[in-house]
Amino acid sequence: MKKTFLTIFAIVAVLVSLISVPIHQATSQTPTLWNIYKNTLKTAKYVDLTHAFNPTIPVWSGFKGARFKPSVAGTNIPNYSQAGQEYTYKTHGFIATAYEFPTDQYGTQLDPPAHWNEYGATISDLPPTYAVRPLVIIDIHKKVEVEPGYHATVEDILAWEKKYGTIPEGSVVMIRSDWYKKWSDVARFNQKPFPGITLDALKFLHLKRNILFHGHEPLDTDTTPTLEGEAWLLRNHYTQAEGVANLDRVPETGALVAIGFAKPEGGTGGFARYIAICPSNWSYGVSIAEAPGAPLLKQPYRLQRDANGVLKPTRS
Repeated sequence: MKKTFLTIFAIVAVLVSLISVPIHQATSQTPTLWNIYKNTLKTAKYVDLTHAFNPTIPVWSGFKGARFKPSVAGTNIPNYSQAGQEYTYKTHGFIATAYEFPTDQYGTQLDPPAHWNEYGATISDLPPTYAVRPLVIIDIHKKVEVEPGYHATVEDILAWEKKYGTIPEGSVVMIRSDWYKKWSDVARFNQKPFPGITLDALKFLHLKRNILFHGHEPLDTDTTPTLEGEAWLLRNHYTQAEGVANLDRVPETGALVAIGFAKPEGGTGGFARYIAICPSNWSYGVSIAEAPGAPLLKQPYRLQRDANGVLKPTRS
């Protein structure tokens, strides 16, 4: 696996070096980005690390759940729609959904410094270089099985490095606790004790290993009374991922992570999607050949809204 990690890390280095090669100068011998896609990324396995959000997911007790509802016409359009009328497939040829969020701290997310820092970067300030990074998985799930409130330590990080080598600069480090499996148990998910990461470990990752950010499966960084880890991160201009899923389905080393998030101007949180890009021989995930994405599969039944306004294929 270390060999696989070095191979993918070398690919990242090539991607960076190719930025200075104009496309018109590329030859059949030049390893363009398209060649890297064809020869490596196309056969890789892709694993979604993101929870789908809806009005019933876990959220901090200080916020309410979201609301999903049909979009309605905002103005009168002659011979087409009247203000306040719900758009339907039958009458208008399309539908749309309106979302009411009590907060941008909702679901799988990316926290920018502005969440806690009045001088911090907002979500729309994050640079496009967040897009793809090496992915490191620190596995503490066995310790969490024994002690639900276990927090990852510097020793856990050093144990990973003893096995795989130094954590790459600029990487994303995810803390695997398997807590995401309690996502459907809303009452328990946010209830203490739950796992986290210690302040010392966060300082080590950022100040000694210069990572981009870390991520965790619960919706809080730690369970200290002052949320000391989150406070230190955001007040020192770092970001973090929260509510991450499926870390048990990606390798501890050798993968990349694609990072996507909504970009509301001045946003204090990002509705995020994280996708792990794993070696082609990995046991989990799907390749582009298996899930090309175009055309997408037809739903087995007609889409209808459930009691919470969420569209689902429903037999009726």
